Amino acid sequence: MRAAVIQELKGPDAIQVLDVAEPLGAHPRAKGGRLLVEVHAAGLSFIDPLQTRGGYQNGVSVPYTVGSEVAGVVLEAPPASGFAPGDRVGGIIWQGGIAERALALPDYTVKLPDSMSYVEGAALYMNYATAWYAYRRAGVRPGETVLVQGAAGGVGTAALDLAASFGARAVALVSTDEKAEVARRCGADVVVRSDGPWLEEVREVTAGGVQVVLDPVGGDRFTDSLRSLRIGGRLVVIGFTGGSIPEVKVNRLLHRNLTVTGITMDQMELEHPGTLAEVRAGVETLAHAGALHPYVGRTYPFEEASAAVRSLEERSAIGKVVVTVR
Repeated sequence: MRAAVIQELKGPDAIQVLDVAEPLGAHPRAKGGRLLVEVHAAGLSFIDPLQTRGGYQNGVSVPYTVGSEVAGVVLEAPPASGFAPGDRVGGIIWQGGIAERALALPDYTVKLPDSMSYVEGAALYMNYATAWYAYRRAGVRPGETVLVQGAAGGVGTAALDLAASFGARAVALVSTDEKAEVARRCGADVVVRSDGPWLEEVREVTAGGVQVVLDPVGGDRFTDSLRSLRIGGRLVVIGFTGGSIPEVKVNRLLHRNLTVTGITMDQMELEHPGTLAEVRAGVETLAHAGALHPYVGRTYPFEEASAAVRSLEERSAIGKVVVTVR
């Protein structure tokens, strides 16, 4: 079968489309349960460019197949997994996605509604599971206002799309006019530019601040994200696409009764079994209700997998980047 393979950790330009053996056994994280998927489209995330340089904390050794998310048709499924051959599915697999067949994980896979294309399906679970879990961890209530950092990225667009399902008002923070338009299309009630006095503008449009910040960016915006919160507000740390990990002066939390929490679903599952099932059910239910609309910024053909991953490394991507496999 064909696959987009990294043989040397030299970045996206090292990706080659090669003929490789079909995957045997089960996904390393699947505890022996073989869920084999015929891949129609593969989604990319921040994981992919990092892994090509050996920079992802849970990375794998070379050679490996690139692609952190897939959508396609089940070929083989373990007993009692809830999946069967012929099911249309999408899910997170961390690596192995840009290939004609891939091993998936039942805990990180959902059934796709018939109304959703495979390209959209490859843009569904990683971003929406992350954003859905962030809303749940923040305890977002109807009527509250949520500030979404990095609002034109994969997780950001998903968070904007989910706001209505949680009864929240969404304020999007973006850096360009093009990203502002994407944010509006994805459900932002208000859009603010990050290249201006954004903190003052957020306070103005929200009459004093927001109840929740969802932050996949980190970096030097973090302190102002805390300042944008109303008393008793909550900030969810999702990631650090801004490149640096911020530090918190905890007196800010003390004096304003703020809460900062992080999210990592698989780690939470270790202490609180059922977390993954709850997230999966939440996303799948909304998808089948027609409430989710994954935003795909650009698709690339199989042969341009290298360019697709490079677009994430160069931060030129908007929304989800998807590689079509068949």
